[in-house]
Amino acid sequence: MFFRENGQFKSTYRADQQLLPILQDRVFMAGLVAFAFLVVPFVASDYLFLSLVIPFLILTLAAIGLNLLVGYCGQISIGHAAFMGVGAYAAYNLVLRLPFLNFLVVLVLAGFVAAAVGMLFGIPSLRIKGLYLGVATLAAQFFLDWVFARVKWLTNYAPSASPPPVELFGWTVDTPVRKYLFLLSVLLVFTLLAKNLVRGHIGRAWMATRDMDVAAEVIGIRPIYAKLTAFGVSSFFCGVAGALWGFVHLGAWEPLAFDLNLSLSLLFMIIIGGMGSILGAYFGAAFFVVLPILLNRIPGMLGFEMSTATASHLEVMIFGVLIVLFLALEPHGLARLWAIGKQKLRLWPFPY
Repeated sequence: MFFRENGQFKSTYRADQQLLPILQDRVFMAGLVAFAFLVVPFVASDYLFLSLVIPFLILTLAAIGLNLLVGYCGQISIGHAAFMGVGAYAAYNLVLRLPFLNFLVVLVLAGFVAAAVGMLFGIPSLRIKGLYLGVATLAAQFFLDWVFARVKWLTNYAPSASPPPVELFGWTVDTPVRKYLFLLSVLLVFTLLAKNLVRGHIGRAWMATRDMDVAAEVIGIRPIYAKLTAFGVSSFFCGVAGALWGFVHLGAWEPLAFDLNLSLSLLFMIIIGGMGSILGAYFGAAFFVVLPILLNRIPGMLGFEMSTATASHLEVMIFGVLIVLFLALEPHGLARLWAIGKQKLRLWPFPY
């Protein structure tokens, strides 16, 4: 009864194609955005911002980028953390060597550098697919890790990259609340951009290529164009996320900040959250950020005393079991569970 569309008639194409066609969804989303901007900055603690909210926002942006490639275009990638690293190092060198640039311009330029590198390593997707493409992107991860560690010019011949605080129009993004508001604004803009991309002709070309590239070519879609644009857009999103990860969250970083573990985490995020779903990127990032902290705190809340090493190993084991259970019981991810719940509310109180 809460999501019924009774009386909500669509009389124009624009109304029929809007992002949130149900009034209840629009009201809920407006309230959620207002709560995020107007309430959370005043009630959340610095610990909550630094350990949960800020990593969640940045990882969500990276997961959206990877989902555009894997979920919507069907091109597997196991090396997207390397493209995050490209964006981070590109932004660092732009700020270091062109200090007059606004940081928003730096973000966009870093994203374009990551997009160019992503399209370069996406060229093998024109001839190979599936596991073989995954191995090719894994090779990109190893190669870029080597570049980050060996090319000292990227860090200005220092042991690590240590960028200055982010400044926007005289506003220094240095406190947890300011970081949160800045990241939330960037994430909302990129979420709308991604949502409109997948609803347009580019997104339809991606999905047709994902479902069957030969049939897509028969109906006039160019798989070469679709695959390379998917790699470019996906790497652009991840490059921006990598720059934010380095500048806003880490503050200073070494090459290990963008290693294979982060690539695998991003891939698991979209699998658990739901591939081919923008909302799934939010759910997957929340799962990966919140669950380890809960698993680390629950034994103490229940009165069990254990060493730090035991708690760490137990956390990894439980985390792995939960991932396997999600893959076995709900392969379409948490976004599918959300859709089922909404459908139940639309039919409630009737059982069918």
